[in-house]
Amino acid sequence: MQPYALDFAEDVEINGSRQNIRIRSRSLALPALLFLHGGPGVTDRHLVLKSCEQLTKSCTLVCWDQRGCGKSFTPASLGEHFDIDTFVEDARQVTEYVCTRLGKRQIYIVGHSWGSILGVLLAQRHPERIAGYIGMGQFCQGVENELLSYEFVLAEAERLGDRRAVEKLRGIGAPVEGRYRTKQDMRIQRDYLTRCGGGNWQKREGIVQSILMPLVKTPEYRLSELPGMVKGLLHSQEELVDEVVALDFFRDVPELKVPVILTEGRHDQNTPASIAHRWYDGLRAPKKQWIWFENSAHSPIHEEPERWCEEVRAALFGA
Repeated sequence: MQPYALDFAEDVEINGSRQNIRIRSRSLALPALLFLHGGPGVTDRHLVLKSCEQLTKSCTLVCWDQRGCGKSFTPASLGEHFDIDTFVEDARQVTEYVCTRLGKRQIYIVGHSWGSILGVLLAQRHPERIAGYIGMGQFCQGVENELLSYEFVLAEAERLGDRRAVEKLRGIGAPVEGRYRTKQDMRIQRDYLTRCGGGNWQKREGIVQSILMPLVKTPEYRLSELPGMVKGLLHSQEELVDEVVALDFFRDVPELKVPVILTEGRHDQNTPASIAHRWYDGLRAPKKQWIWFENSAHSPIHEEPERWCEEVRAALFGA
């Protein structure tokens, strides 16, 4: 395989904020694929670059640490108010930067979980720069999303006879109109979710093991950056979660004017794929494709990386 023509990270002024963008390319002639990570606040460039190595033969990989997280974290960002519209505008400006930096008229975007919110809204509001949208762990409707996710975890805890988990989950209670009583209650539910396979079907680990430990081991980040990254993650979620659960793409996004590919794990209970499939069925788009990953939950790109890369390559660029 030929060496990289570009392999760097740089800080860029985006919407009044210093934000870090990572680019890896074997040829400037290749189309570009911009990854919008989840969370909010959960940067994943270290995982994307590893899982998508085979895709570098077909496209340039672009990873962006969003406002206030990862390498884009600054202590000052902890005093900022975050809202979804700001992040969508950030994504638009990052798209413009990538097009200019790589000499492209359009790029492809991948949105994962929270990033799928940004991806859909970016494609809806600014389709002129988007060659196609790939969703994964696709978020569609906050109230139903949270209720189904909670009910799954409680049922699994009861099935497994995990009395401590059942007691804890019943104690925090089901979300009301998509909202738990506290953000900590939501984190407790998500931790149990990852432990019972609704987040990663093959690695049933808690949040610390699944999110933080890979950051400790990767050369993409320094250990000295981790405390700020954790603070940024918590701030992002504190600022954005209530706005996220109020979203409803069935109501607000019935149509996209770009090709749409949804790559969904059969066992996803973080953003239940059953909801995404209903939205997909009613969505109007010039072209759309649904791809199931039978051995994945929330992150097929990392749970079945070889197949995910091959399916995306074939869908975007053909045989």
